[in-house]
Amino acid sequence: MHINLRRFFPILDWGRTYDRKALSSDLIAAVIVTIMLIPQSLAYALLAGLPPEAGIYASIAPIILYAIFGTSRALAVGPVAVVSLLTASAIGQVAEQGTAGYAVAALTLAFLSGGFLVLMGVFRLGFLANFLSHPVIAGFITASGILIATSQLKHILGVSAHGHTLPEMLVSILAHLGEINWITMLIGVAASAFLFWVRKHLKPTLRNLGAGLLLADILTKAGPVAAVVATTLAVWAFGLDGKGVRIVGDVPQSLPPLTLPGLSPDLVGALLVPAILISVIGFVESVSVAQTLAAKRRQRIDPDQELIGLGAANLGAAFTGGYPVTGGFSRSVVNFDAGAETPAAGAFTAVGLAIAAMALTPLVYYLPNATLAATIIVAVLSLVDLSILRKTWGYARADFVAVAVTILLTLGLGVEVGVASGVVISVFLHLYKTSRPHVAEVGLVPDTQHFRNIHRHAVNTVATLVTLRVDESLYFVNARFLEDLIQNRVTQGCAVTDVVLMCSAVNDVDFSALESLGAINLRLKDMGVRLHLSEVKGPVMDRLKRSHFLDDMGGQVFLSQYDAWVQLSGKSTVTAPR
Repeated sequence: MHINLRRFFPILDWGRTYDRKALSSDLIAAVIVTIMLIPQSLAYALLAGLPPEAGIYASIAPIILYAIFGTSRALAVGPVAVVSLLTASAIGQVAEQGTAGYAVAALTLAFLSGGFLVLMGVFRLGFLANFLSHPVIAGFITASGILIATSQLKHILGVSAHGHTLPEMLVSILAHLGEINWITMLIGVAASAFLFWVRKHLKPTLRNLGAGLLLADILTKAGPVAAVVATTLAVWAFGLDGKGVRIVGDVPQSLPPLTLPGLSPDLVGALLVPAILISVIGFVESVSVAQTLAAKRRQRIDPDQELIGLGAANLGAAFTGGYPVTGGFSRSVVNFDAGAETPAAGAFTAVGLAIAAMALTPLVYYLPNATLAATIIVAVLSLVDLSILRKTWGYARADFVAVAVTILLTLGLGVEVGVASGVVISVFLHLYKTSRPHVAEVGLVPDTQHFRNIHRHAVNTVATLVTLRVDESLYFVNARFLEDLIQNRVTQGCAVTDVVLMCSAVNDVDFSALESLGAINLRLKDMGVRLHLSEVKGPVMDRLKRSHFLDDMGGQVFLSQYDAWVQLSGKSTVTAPR
């Protein structure tokens, strides 16, 4: 049996054509992303409640493994804000922050998440992510951005606060306002203001001063590094750690260690559902970014192989001192804009981070937590998009309700409830929308063979003939709806002798819908009305032929709606256009 190894190891595909040009582009991209990732990795580990080095560890082995198994040539894998928040929420319920059990729980969460993703990839279950609708995802990410930014206010203010929901955090922060460390707050506010300015204004300022595009880009991405260096030097020079400013402290100067996740039944049972939720959210975010970037270069990704790539990355994190990872939006865009040609750019980034872990960690001893908090706040506020509420309100009220409920539940009850409710709302929305499918009564457009809605167009109709175009597949949720609709239409008058269901938009008919069609046929027969079908798709017809429905049907199946019109109506019965 022939096995296509390139399908399971995409590195064998792009690696065959790797050349000096790609190497140069990947190295430049790796330098830029590495500069960006050093402070970001430390900050996201802080957000997850883990030691800062965990963020760097989670950015080395996972990146290399994704480069081997992933299909996106620009996706940058590592810790991200939303997954870090979900991690803190999940493991905070099974272990106390700062303990060895907390770190083991993080490893276990990454292991479970990685295993779940790999299984989904092996069984080609990437389509399951489609159960999360875009409005729900947008609402969840917006609420998560607000939660993350709020959770970092305690580090900006230098107070002790707690909580996993917005009300809890706000109440806790207000209760500790008397403990504000003014030096810490000055550092945090100044760092935040500087980072906001860098993000919006540094690049155009440098360009106006004559800097080249690449140099301006690198300096802009290095903005957080500048904030880290300046505030670290200030704390060291003025001994601010002795005045209550909380600092990162000792960070191990080493490569990622070999670690083992905890696999006790109690721990696995407590983390299994959160791991599944993290996997789904991480995959949806990652594959969305990957597809967007791939489309810009007319490339393609394989969602099922992406599951394997992300799963391998998380398994790598579990055995090298990390925590759950996924493809990050901001770093992937930076990687793409910096000219990354292949996943090798990620591998070079991992090398850069490994060098940083070995040589640079002593330099962050005096790094204030307030600066890392500022880095997180500036990064996540770009995720907050409250305009989605206005957009969905104007377009579809059901989607607005989904967004609003997801945001409110996430803010009020926590991220896990928000994710779970998002899945439930997405499925409910689909069921609700398809439970009442659009069914249009259609007539013949004069001098054509086209049929349109009688309430929207001037069309010809026949008093004895009713044609209903069903604009949805028929299944158990909407089967009874069609029964009631036809019953109400036919009993409006006694002139109707034929009913045609125009099935051009029907892609499937399940067994419940088949039984409903049978019930419709029997009712119409009892009323002296024949039931016909037109424009039935091949796969649907194949299924109908495997049942007795076509044999029992009072009418016949027409190849086209126009054929049905010609046979079931006469020119003398055509009425004036409605």
